[in-house]
Amino acid sequence: MKISVLGAGTWGTALTILLAENKHEVTLWSKLPKEIEALENNRSEIKNLPGAVLQDSVKLTANLEEALQEPEMIVMAVASVFVRETAKSIADKLPKGIIIVNVAKGIEEATLKTLTEVIEDEIPQAEVAVLSGPSHAEEVSRKIPTTIVTGAKKKDVADKIQDAFMTEFFRVYTSPDVIGIELGGSLKNVIALAAGVLDGAGFGDNTKAALMTRGIAEISRLGVAMGGKYETFAGLSGMGDLMVTCTSKHSRNRNAGFLIGQGKTAKEAMEEVQQTVEGVYSAKAAYLLGKKYNIELPIVEQVNLVLFEDKPVKEAIYDLLIREKTEEHTALKW
Repeated sequence: MKISVLGAGTWGTALTILLAENKHEVTLWSKLPKEIEALENNRSEIKNLPGAVLQDSVKLTANLEEALQEPEMIVMAVASVFVRETAKSIADKLPKGIIIVNVAKGIEEATLKTLTEVIEDEIPQAEVAVLSGPSHAEEVSRKIPTTIVTGAKKKDVADKIQDAFMTEFFRVYTSPDVIGIELGGSLKNVIALAAGVLDGAGFGDNTKAALMTRGIAEISRLGVAMGGKYETFAGLSGMGDLMVTCTSKHSRNRNAGFLIGQGKTAKEAMEEVQQTVEGVYSAKAAYLLGKKYNIELPIVEQVNLVLFEDKPVKEAIYDLLIREKTEEHTALKW
């Protein structure tokens, strides 16, 4: 296929390498000429992707018109805060039925829409899908075995994406639960930030396990209220992505949280990580979604207080522990 990848960050570049490995004709675009220039000058020393090599067959460009020369599929890999702007800039250049695969993770704070909904707003003629799961770019670019899930409203669209991305080291599942996949990928970043905070503040494995378990409970409650399926949150884009993001050395959200746990502000942590920390942006949106759907999200609430109101981490932890007593699963009957 002829595929255009929009966004030459670590994930966009890693997926470009994967797609080129699958013999697709791939164009990689960045709005930043310096980013493209750096890749052109050295395809084997890629920032934040040690050991990865960008194939000579990949066309690199900072010209959007050039990037959109009749692609059969578009991969939207720009940071979440730039998804609407990018979608708006390409809308009139795309034919009806073009497949757009969103691989960014986040919720638009101003509208509380998922990123596929944002893309559909701007490009209503497109077939918009999502690709998400436990998949660090650093490992995918080096062919470390990975599994992931693609969600689309139409099965044939999901099947085309599955065929495009599937390799012997990158297994792709399909699902009709687009909203569930997106929410799992977005909200787990908030919990991963909290996991990093716990590590930075010196808490232990017991505390982190409790956070992850109760975190997926919060994600599932909100996700089901918004139309997602419980099975999705128990799967790759839910629990799977949460586990890897909370524990991996590659996780920018966990690493930023670690710095916050050591006393740095959210702004200082993001500057030190030098990558987009989606969890900081998703935290406010998750809190507002909880209010909108009347869903209790105690961890998300405490993360917001730590991030934006300078609440001490230990105080936040103990406020969670001394909440009113309750059952673990209220759906289970005595």
